[in-house]
Amino acid sequence: MNLFCVGLSHHTANVETRERFVGHAAIDRILREDAGCTEALLLTTCNRVEVYAASEEPVPTARIAHCLLAKGMVAEDDEVEAFYRHEGQQCVQHLFRVASGLDSMVIGETEILGQAKKAYAAARESGAAGPFLHRLFQRAFRVAKQVRTRTGITRGAVSVGSVAVDLAEKIFGHFETRKVLLLGAGEASERTARALVKRGVRDIRVANRSVDRAQALSALVGGCAVPMEEWETHCREVDIAVAGRDVVIRHTTPAVSVTPLAGSCRSS
Repeated sequence: MNLFCVGLSHHTANVETRERFVGHAAIDRILREDAGCTEALLLTTCNRVEVYAASEEPVPTARIAHCLLAKGMVAEDDEVEAFYRHEGQQCVQHLFRVASGLDSMVIGETEILGQAKKAYAAARESGAAGPFLHRLFQRAFRVAKQVRTRTGITRGAVSVGSVAVDLAEKIFGHFETRKVLLLGAGEASERTARALVKRGVRDIRVANRSVDRAQALSALVGGCAVPMEEWETHCREVDIAVAGRDVVIRHTTPAVSVTPLAGSCRSS
């Protein structure tokens, strides 16, 4: 039996590419019937799309990529090249790192473990995850727990949002009069928005390609949705802009640009 993982993440592909390969409701069945996987599990988060599978015969990466696309869509060669692949022991080690938060934008973030557990539960319920994936994920969950209890990896800020908020608080001291722009309305943006609201931010603007999602997040945090085509105008007006893994804080000239994963600041 071949055990493998095929995926895209913030390490290898931009947001637009990852969003094209998010899969769909029938993905478990398609991976088994069309790709030839005996067992299959899809793990999707705001930063990654991964398929963990077991098969009798090797399954090409391109075939997995095709299954993740909506009907009628075709994967471009450069998009397929952005997929990474791990076989056997490397697949096991990769999942251990993912579940433990070692492969995340912010090392030690804890949300990924819950997302992995939900993906596993869904695959078990649909019958797509059998004995191989069951043993793999149960062991990964135990390893993640050990990492969290035996090391200090989860101390301090453990998400892009918390890193951004902590840094901004050090710069501004208070947030009541600060303006924030969120580019994107996914899970990461929601966590960042909630953290900012708790610290006192009253002016949060959300720009997203899907207007409905921007409006939904804005309503959730008491902000306002702005047209995606106007994001540059709003970016010049706000004090903090958050876009994926990048956070720009405008306090003096030049502004401070932060990449939370690297834990560094640079002038821009």
